[in-house]
Amino acid sequence: MRSFGLLALLVLTCGTIHAADFPREKLSDDDFQTLFDGKSITGWHVSTQTGHSHASMHTSGGRWKLEDGAIVGSQDIPGNGGIILTDKQFGNFEVIVEMKNDFGPDSGLFLRSNERGQAYQYMIDYHDNGNLAGIYGEGLSGGIHHRNFDFLDAVTKIKTKDSLIPCPIKPADWPEFWKHGEWNELRARIEHNPPKITTWINRVRFMEFTDTEKRHADTGSIALQVHGGGDYTKQFVRYRNVRVKELK
Repeated sequence: MRSFGLLALLVLTCGTIHAADFPREKLSDDDFQTLFDGKSITGWHVSTQTGHSHASMHTSGGRWKLEDGAIVGSQDIPGNGGIILTDKQFGNFEVIVEMKNDFGPDSGLFLRSNERGQAYQYMIDYHDNGNLAGIYGEGLSGGIHHRNFDFLDAVTKIKTKDSLIPCPIKPADWPEFWKHGEWNELRARIEHNPPKITTWINRVRFMEFTDTEKRHADTGSIALQVHGGGDYTKQFVRYRNVRVKELK
């Protein structure tokens, strides 16, 4: 028994020594308001007005349903997506979303979105050549598109790239940092207009971007997206525990 205990301690110690030292920040979870509690989508609505709903001739905005305490989204017919938005609009805020998507669909967390889906987007392009936590100007002028890594042909493989700030996770450490098939935390903060936007994954800061001009409204909804195109009727995006903190 003593030898077994010593062996277990050595294994645990070695695992601790070799574990990646991720630069997680001590972010506060105080004063957040629940936007989705897993029981009802009261306070949310689907928009059919984005370009992602063209396949249905803007008669539907993808399929959104409650399942196992999560908002689950997919295309409702091949090629037809859309967004689900909060009824309430926000200006300066920080939002937290837990995500467990299939690897394949293109999605996004929209900041200050309107019904047409114009927004600053926290990228959730969870597919080959996609990205997480990059910042994209969805339907906005200026060609805003900043990302510091790309997925390769598997969810465990990434390739870093030059951007506003370096990718904080080394490609070799990515499979330990990001747990596919489990719930991971996405967080974004948007302040002022022109806005400063900061993004995190699992409490590690990934991107910071400050716009140079005012190109969008001061307020808008928080939205989740199912991208149009292709056929993603049988692959799904999943979000839960959506919370927001309004900032002064």
